[in-house]
Amino acid sequence: MDEHDYRVGILGATGAVGQTFIRLLDDHPWFTVTSVAASERSAGRPYREAANWLSGQPIPPSVASLEVQSTEPEAMDCDVVFSALDSSVAGEIEEAFARAGVPVVSNAKNYRQHDRVPLLIPEVNPGHLALIDEQSWGDGGFIVTNPNCSTTGLICGLHPLMDAFDLEAVQVTMLQALSGAGYPGVPSLDAVGNVIPHIGGEEEKLATEPRKILGTLDGDRIEPAALTLSAQCTRVPVRNGHLACASVRFRDDIEAEAVADALRTFRAPAVTESLPSRPDPFVQVLDAPDAPQPQRHVEAGGGMTVSVGRVQDCPVNDVKFVLLSHNTVRGAAGGALLNAELLASEGYLDRARADAATEPAAG
Repeated sequence: MDEHDYRVGILGATGAVGQTFIRLLDDHPWFTVTSVAASERSAGRPYREAANWLSGQPIPPSVASLEVQSTEPEAMDCDVVFSALDSSVAGEIEEAFARAGVPVVSNAKNYRQHDRVPLLIPEVNPGHLALIDEQSWGDGGFIVTNPNCSTTGLICGLHPLMDAFDLEAVQVTMLQALSGAGYPGVPSLDAVGNVIPHIGGEEEKLATEPRKILGTLDGDRIEPAALTLSAQCTRVPVRNGHLACASVRFRDDIEAEAVADALRTFRAPAVTESLPSRPDPFVQVLDAPDAPQPQRHVEAGGGMTVSVGRVQDCPVNDVKFVLLSHNTVRGAAGGALLNAELLASEGYLDRARADAATEPAAG
């Protein structure tokens, strides 16, 4: 495997997802954080002073002393940026970086449905990276997105079933952790001892994003998967971990034992084998009758493994199961980091860096 050494910038570095990026990138073998950027009120201050650090571990010393920059391409000298920006500002800023020739690996929603932007889970649709060649932001610049945190976990469970069977429809109720709302998030009097049966925009994302991710690359476009998905999204008093109670219907007669076996035996594409953040297993099937549980299983695979349990025959559809994923790791920063590793492994970051090196000097 070729050696990789890339300078990384983080947009929205002081927020909860930005902090998770920093934690996951500490001592990463391929990426070094050299620039952090945030809003104007944080710019110009050392990171350790600008960030309300939420982790129980100290801020990595290499990042703590970095001066927070403004979210402008000329302020950040890096080979790739991770975007943890709020969607209210992400669109314009991410486009500016792409047009400046900087690859953008985004956790925001703004470009997820763009025709030429991959909506990526490396173990599921690595071939969709070919869409990068259809982008025209600037020399070497491009945008890649990871899905909504609920979509990510669910798709990790559905893809092995799509791969093995003819999946027709999915009905799912999401029990979503408080950390999915960011920090400070849901007010305590709403969150404690309560369930909120509405999360703005979540059900719409679950209705559309899976069809793109599971779709087929046809030339320069994605043909969406022929999958019907009905979702209900709730906020529950759990710190980390989105739990999906799913019921699936197939076009053929498929029983629970076959579904459990398909999940156990699924192997991620070979193109992901060298990626440092790739979990093994991709999906674990738990046999205990009360599994999976957020307190016990959310950190599996460093938060990158998805856990499935209670796989049973369903009298309404065909099979039902419970799925757990770590929403801020697999569903956010960790998923984006894995995307960047795939981009590095497949040569996209080297190509962008070479393009930037050959650009004529300004003036």
